[in-house]
Amino acid sequence: MERENRVETISRLAQWRIDTFGPSSYRRSDSFKIGIWNWYLSVEKARYVYVRLFPEPGRVAKERPPLARFLLRACWSGPPRRSCVSPVHEHLLRSSEDFFWQLDMMYTGRFTIDVEFLDLKIASNNAKSSTSIWPNESIAVQNIASKSSLGCLSRMLTESIHADVTINTTDGVLKAHKAILASCSPVFESMFLHDLKEKESSTININDMCLESCSALIGFIYGTIKLDQFWKHRLSLLAAANKYSISDIKDCCEESLLEDINSSNVLERLHVAWLYQLQKLKKGCLTYLFVFGKIYDVREEINIFFQHADRELMLEMFQEVITAWKPI
Repeated sequence: MERENRVETISRLAQWRIDTFGPSSYRRSDSFKIGIWNWYLSVEKARYVYVRLFPEPGRVAKERPPLARFLLRACWSGPPRRSCVSPVHEHLLRSSEDFFWQLDMMYTGRFTIDVEFLDLKIASNNAKSSTSIWPNESIAVQNIASKSSLGCLSRMLTESIHADVTINTTDGVLKAHKAILASCSPVFESMFLHDLKEKESSTININDMCLESCSALIGFIYGTIKLDQFWKHRLSLLAAANKYSISDIKDCCEESLLEDINSSNVLERLHVAWLYQLQKLKKGCLTYLFVFGKIYDVREEINIFFQHADRELMLEMFQEVITAWKPI
């Protein structure tokens, strides 16, 4: 019974697997954490089946009540496999009385309840001023840079104070400092250390980045990047971090991409993880697809994906299928 009450989580998805409902008309899951709150799911069987989602009672839920936007899915293993998906809900959740989802039918046997959180906000008196905890709860990008030197670095960049290198992008030019670029990237350091054209001309040609994306890269290096700028250019930053061997940016992008996996982006994320050898992101995508059963949501896209996927990646995917679906 303890195992049946456990809820597994990954990214913004929670999944409760119930092998049998049994004679009981009420079941409640163990607590699970998404965002800053601990949550519960419950199932009540009467004339209809009612699924409830609510935060753990306590100071956090009282002082910082969650305004949640989410959808639920109930799946029965069959045969045949059946599923029922709720509309997208948005509710202020303080207790188990604030929300329920009514299922008009209940099939026998093992079933699974998924909750996918699309957004979580800390509710305020003014709904318009409620701000999402994502990406605010994600890695504090600006804190990677030293706070004590952030102001100085910002001035050096924005005012081109003693700038000694020009960066040519596909649609514009940036000014920067050799010492700062070299200190964060062994590739840049090599350019300026050896008798290469970059050292002689004090110019770097970055022909695979636009001005906006390259500004985000330089902003990250100098510690001036804004969070929305980081999220917008994550994939470009990841490619640049891989090219110039900037491990901090690469790690930060991987953690960020792992946070918001969903059915619409999981195959793209899996390709990115394979391309740049991001083991945590690759494992997260495979777990999302096969352990959490989301492979059924991408049945049409998976055929196109397999036409272009690397053979070794396909082998890993099939091994994950065997591991996830082998009889217990």
